[in-house]
Amino acid sequence: MDARRRNNVVVTGNARGPVVMLAHGFGCDQTMWRLVAPALAATCRVVLFDHVGAGRSDLSAWDARRYSTLDGYTRDVLDICHDLDLRDVVFVGHSVSAMVGVLAVAAEPATFAKLVLVTPSPRYIDDVDYRGGFSAADIGELLDSLDSNYLGWSASMAPVIMGNDDRPELAAELTNSFCRTDPEVARVFARTTFLSDNRADLDQVTVPTLVLECEQDVIAPPEVGAYVHARIPGSRLVTLPATGHCPQLSAPEATAAAIAGFVADSA
Repeated sequence: MDARRRNNVVVTGNARGPVVMLAHGFGCDQTMWRLVAPALAATCRVVLFDHVGAGRSDLSAWDARRYSTLDGYTRDVLDICHDLDLRDVVFVGHSVSAMVGVLAVAAEPATFAKLVLVTPSPRYIDDVDYRGGFSAADIGELLDSLDSNYLGWSASMAPVIMGNDDRPELAAELTNSFCRTDPEVARVFARTTFLSDNRADLDQVTVPTLVLECEQDVIAPPEVGAYVHARIPGSRLVTLPATGHCPQLSAPEATAAAIAGFVADSA
């Protein structure tokens, strides 16, 4: 199947500018970038897409086995790059898609020029000498709750993920995004997301990398950003003046400026 149709690929912006590919996280789709993409499009060729099972992707392409690990999503990203003949790509991955970017760059470093990891986490579950932010029991309860009542889980978890209690419209948008996702797809993707461990993949990244974290983020606490920064050689860590796990919605100007500055930086 053509990757453009499968992943609902949309290309916009400056056709002669550097290629910036924006990848959304769990329970979302490419509309999560709507406040950032226009700012980047002034100087960049912006490539947006939906992961299979999300947004306007081809749902017939979804397969539980393929997408039970991040490798399936990584292959899709590489397919898009091949189908569009993209070169020197700056891959911007939010949340779980940050690790998709790590895997894609490790698999085909020649395809990518730079990597931007927005609120990344290589492992959500705490381990010896590692704080991911959740215990194994926490994640077990989260997945059990999602299995038993997905709509209820969406309504309760979206405000936690988004933060910004004084801006309830942000949590409402994330809740609605979650609720548009097929529950079966969400169950598989949740396990793929929250049970993955990509710590060993970080040192395989060989392109310039920007790690963007938020000042307060219960999903990816500061220790995680510091860990990712320390494990990716030569990476740059920037703390955005933002709260929550989705700075492209809560602080779009700062997020877009950080990405654009990194894209333009020739150092």
